Amino acid sequence: MNNLVTPYNTAAGKKKEVEEMFDNIASDYDFLNRILSMKIDVTWRKKLVKWMFEDQPKLVLDVATGTGDLAIAIQKGTKAEVVGLDLSIKMLKIGVNKIKKLNLDDRISMQKGDAENLPFENNKFDAVSVAFGVRNFENLEKGLSELRRVVKENSSVYILEFSKVEGFFSPFYMFYFKKILPKIGKIISKDSRAYTYLPDSVNAFPFGEKMKKILLDTGFRKAEYKKLSLGIATIYKATK
Repeated sequence: MNNLVTPYNTAAGKKKEVEEMFDNIASDYDFLNRILSMKIDVTWRKKLVKWMFEDQPKLVLDVATGTGDLAIAIQKGTKAEVVGLDLSIKMLKIGVNKIKKLNLDDRISMQKGDAENLPFENNKFDAVSVAFGVRNFENLEKGLSELRRVVKENSSVYILEFSKVEGFFSPFYMFYFKKILPKIGKIISKDSRAYTYLPDSVNAFPFGEKMKKILLDTGFRKAEYKKLSLGIATIYKATK
C-alpha cells in the first residue's frame, strides 16, 4: 500500500516532503502538540509504555522519534536503553537537548535514519515503537517489514497512531480536526500545509481491523490493538 497523501503535493516524493515538513515545524512542534491535543497525547504515550513494560525490554528502538517524547517516556517507564531514529535533523536536535537536560544521554541515543531502510541488523531490539509515524511512511508495508526485521523473535512492535472516532462524538471531533486544528497550526507554525496534511493523512490511513490485517499480512504472527479516547488514537501491538 502506498499512502498517496503527501504534505506539499510536489514531485519530491512523500519521504522528502515529510522530512521537510518536520524540519519546518520543529521549533513549534512540542508546543503545538500539547495545545492541539490538550495534553492527551502524554496519556496515550504512557499507555503504550505500560503495555510495553510487560515485555521487560532492555533495548528499544523508537522510530519516527521526533523530539524524543516517546523515547523519554519509554526509558523512564521501562529503564531500557533507547535508540531514537528520525528523518528530520531539526526535530532530532531538539530531542537531543531535551535528553541532555534530563541527564538521560547515557541511556537514550538519537540518530538520523529512514524507517524503510533501518541501519540495524536483524533481531536486534527487544521492542520497537512508533508514535504517529507509520502514517508518514512512503511505503507502509516496507516500513512495517523493517520494524519486524529488527525486533527479536517473540518480541513486539508497538504503534501509536491516530484512527477515526466513531459514534455520536464523531462529527464534533471531525469539525475540530478538519476546521479548527489546521487554523491553529497555521497561525503558530507558519506552515499552512502541515496541519491540513494531518487530518488528510489520518483520513486516508487504515485503522482497527484493517490495520491489524496489514500487520498480519506483513508477517507478524499476532496483532492486537486498544482504542484510546473514543477511537481518536489506537495502540497496536504486533508480535513477531
